[in-house]
Amino acid sequence: MDGQLITFTGVAAGMVTLPGADFAVVVRNALDSRRAGVATAVGVAGGLLVHTALAVAGLAAVLVAVPALFGAVQLLGSSYLLYLGIRALTAVLRRPAAPPDGAPAPPDAPAAAPTAVPAGPASGAGAVRSLRQGFLTNALNPKAPVLFLSLLPQFVPAGAPALPRTLLLAAIVVAMALVWFPAVALLVDRLGTWLRRPRVARALQATTGALLAALGGILLVELVVA
Repeated sequence: MDGQLITFTGVAAGMVTLPGADFAVVVRNALDSRRAGVATAVGVAGGLLVHTALAVAGLAAVLVAVPALFGAVQLLGSSYLLYLGIRALTAVLRRPAAPPDGAPAPPDAPAAAPTAVPAGPASGAGAVRSLRQGFLTNALNPKAPVLFLSLLPQFVPAGAPALPRTLLLAAIVVAMALVWFPAVALLVDRLGTWLRRPRVARALQATTGALLAALGGILLVELVVA
């Protein structure tokens, strides 16, 4: 039994399932439709594939060694998270507040939109947009190159060939992402009747938007202070 591999699997599971920007963007898009959520989840896994591949190839070391290049990645990643968060919060503010449950709508209010978003197929363009959002949210994470560059070598046994082992470790991370994030999207879709109620949807979208904006803002502050 490979104890190091078992330990890495536990560490990788904790990294993948820890709520953060990836989780927030998957949940937000899964509220639109099942396809959008799953497409976002696949995009997140694609971003992880980029990070792990860079670490395996040693390119992450180059990225970290060149401050200007690493700073550019930090700026892009934090700005994108901040953009997604502000966009989500703006959508919440523009959406009219729903009346309390059981309260009649004002007589002059326009007809209410359906409270549930169909879980059927989304448009191809929407799925591509969701895939791109998931990919960029993860791929532009400025801390991921450092994380994988420092983590993967710790689980390569002394004297063992580094390339096959790091490829295996990278595959474990990506496989976990391909299981976890689509599962999150499907769970959100499964709970869609409740989660898509106007008041719940507003609260959830506001929470995920605030989380994304906060993460982006923190990364920007760290970049300025550093």
